[in-house]
Amino acid sequence: MLVNEIMNNSVISVAPDESVAYTSRLLYRHNIGSVPVCTSDGTLKGIVTDRDIVLRVVAADNDPHSTPVSEIMSHSVITVEPDADVKRVSKLMSVSQVRRLPVVNDGKVVGMVSLGDLAQSRCCDMEASEALSEISMNVKKK
Repeated sequence: MLVNEIMNNSVISVAPDESVAYTSRLLYRHNIGSVPVCTSDGTLKGIVTDRDIVLRVVAADNDPHSTPVSEIMSHSVITVEPDADVKRVSKLMSVSQVRRLPVVNDGKVVGMVSLGDLAQSRCCDMEASEALSEISMNVKKK
């Protein structure tokens, strides 16, 4: 099975100059944990997670209304292509310690894939479960 068969292709993204406050509201409204940061043509520039917001804005006592996401986003983003094999993606998520990956085609975000998507696909229940277990164990160690 390929990523394009299970990915969510309704991607919510933000521009690099959007405020952290605006981005936080998007995460809340759409019940998501991360959002890709993209240019107007969909080119991926980074990613912002709910954890980034807490650690880099709230805990640092920065103003979420005046802080652009470009200041707190992760620039090094692991991505996958739509035709990637889901079992390989599950292993990549485990090794990289991430729960979600942007799906990119020619540098542009075309979807997102999560461990939940992998588990729901039923093609790699065990791999998704093992990846989540490894991610959770490593989070507890930190």
